[in-house]
Amino acid sequence: MDNRKLTSIFEILGSVLAMIYALLIASNTGNENLGFALLFISASLFSAWAVIDHRWTFLLLQVFYAASAIIGLIRWA
Repeated sequence: MDNRKLTSIFEILGSVLAMIYALLIASNTGNENLGFALLFISASLFSAWAVIDHRWTFLLLQVFYAASAIIGLIRWA
């Protein structure tokens, strides 16, 4: 699989998971653990995209989001 197709998959899945995460957290329905897990997966997918495309500032942002997800998982566990 070429890099362009792979980054498109990472971009689409990462975006969809981030939207679901935002809705779960905003809905305040007790699904915080699932939401933060989705945020972590989303940040991981975006991080892979950033590494493939050599987007280092974007990678730094995803590291921040992954850390936020880990904090959320620990806090809400």
